[in-house]
Amino acid sequence: MQLTKYTDYALRTLMFLGIQGSDSRVTITQVSDHFDIPRNHLIKIVHHLGKVGFIDTVRGKGGGIRLGMPAERINLRTLIETTEETLQPVNCGQPHCPIVGDCRLQGILFDAQEAFLRELGKYTLADICAEPDNMTRLLRWSGEHARPQAETA
Repeated sequence: MQLTKYTDYALRTLMFLGIQGSDSRVTITQVSDHFDIPRNHLIKIVHHLGKVGFIDTVRGKGGGIRLGMPAERINLRTLIETTEETLQPVNCGQPHCPIVGDCRLQGILFDAQEAFLRELGKYTLADICAEPDNMTRLLRWSGEHARPQAETA
């Protein structure tokens, strides 16, 4: 199963927010710039994530986006089921497949997909963001909103 760009960008956005301090807000432009995501596309994703409660958004001066709930409560399976338009692994109806009534492939693919989703259900955003210092370094993120870096000897 390959996730859509929409879900990919949603995951990246949540990961970026997950490495911020709990009271910090960042802008859509900052996320867009760090991941080279088209800003207009990201606006739609952030709006959707805000509607379902994953992100808290504030408009205007001093506004921005941050996680709408603790990272430990953002389950990866739930996120993917929320952002993917369809989870149907194969469409046997378009074009119509002549063996649809006797084919076992669709059932096998659905079983595989369920195993994939079940495995994702074991993890949260907090699991992905367990090493915020490494992610901050890789993103070259040292903005005022970043979590304080750990001191190195």
